[in-house]
Amino acid sequence: MNVRTLLVAGIIGTATVMGGCTATRTQQSAGEYTSDAAITAKVKAALVAAKDVSAVDVNVETFRRTVQLSGFVNSQAEASRAVEVARGVEGVQSVRNDLRVKNSPR
Repeated sequence: MNVRTLLVAGIIGTATVMGGCTATRTQQSAGEYTSDAAITAKVKAALVAAKDVSAVDVNVETFRRTVQLSGFVNSQAEASRAVEVARGVEGVQSVRNDLRVKNSPR
């Protein structure tokens, strides 16, 4: 097995375990939290599978089907591709892009 396959399997496994948790976020039901956790796992897996995106430094959070991407990428093209990949995941309503290009002036 290659590293990418193991990483995807780990992400999906973690989401499955987290889906059973009863913890909730503010103003979010347990069902919404479970759905958001599943979306987060799917987006992370899709980013890992995308060969033109370095998913290592990209953080993914989901709240009410809105995905927030943060962290660092190597280029603006990679950031755009990460957003495109996230938007293509089933269940994603919108994507908020807070990615930063490495070594880029703010």
